[in-house]
Amino acid sequence: MIFKRYDADFFTATILEWQHLLRQNKYKQIIIESLQFLVKKKRVIVNAFVIMDNHIHLIWQIVEPNQRKDVQRDFLKFTAQKIKYDLIENHPEVLGKFSVNAKDREYQIWERNPLTVPIWTERVLLQKLAYIHANPVKASLAEYTSQYEYSSASFYEKGVDKFGLLTHFDC
Repeated sequence: MIFKRYDADFFTATILEWQHLLRQNKYKQIIIESLQFLVKKKRVIVNAFVIMDNHIHLIWQIVEPNQRKDVQRDFLKFTAQKIKYDLIENHPEVLGKFSVNAKDREYQIWERNPLTVPIWTERVLLQKLAYIHANPVKASLAEYTSQYEYSSASFYEKGVDKFGLLTHFDC
């Protein structure tokens, strides 16, 4: 199977300075809810994901006429704002770790320039899928890939889509 341009991208975004901000499930949930919104609004198709303590990986497809740069910007901006507001309200002592000396912002949650790798072949897609699902095991967050809650591994291994946002890559 060969994918057309924009059919699938491997996307990685990292928390500023690799801080473990996403260790708290409420921040993982913000990411899940944002992905659910993007799927509902038909801006993306999410094929796979993992939310780690300090970064996320996705395999997603940007739905035309949406542009990749716009979807990524909106996703990162929205999740950063929601996390920032929660930090202001509930964890102001942590917020200072995200202070930046920038003209356009006082705080920054995500590192700039997330990684996007277009997926052109099924072989590359399967390699990225295995990589995503192995992340929690390699980080000792789970013994088996399908045990980690904030991942699509159980969807591919058991057919369980707990968050209602996934589309199998074969579809």
